[in-house]
Amino acid sequence: MDIEGEEPDPRFTLANERTFLTWLTTSLALSAGGVAMAAVPRDVFVPWLRTALAVVLVLLSVLAGAMAYPRWRHVQRALRRKAPLPRLAVASLFGYGVAGVAVLALVLILIAGR
Repeated sequence: MDIEGEEPDPRFTLANERTFLTWLTTSLALSAGGVAMAAVPRDVFVPWLRTALAVVLVLLSVLAGAMAYPRWRHVQRALRRKAPLPRLAVASLFGYGVAGVAVLALVLILIAGR
């Protein structure tokens, strides 16, 4: 790795690596959720809303996967420089995005259960 600075405590480097892998796991889970939502039979949920939820989940998956490595690198750089850790600018997007999908899916489940 070509990041300048001092080698950080291995525990911090390993924690950063675990976080990187968690971002990838989250990306995979969001993608699977999107595919599962798209596979729901057309007569169960409102088709356009089901498709919209699937697209949102897959887009969140793409974002999580695409930002995993750059995030790991920025945190590693901060650790080596003993600088403050960079904040995660899209944290609210992930939180509200997943919560919004969950609420809409719950509404669809309740409507379909009637």
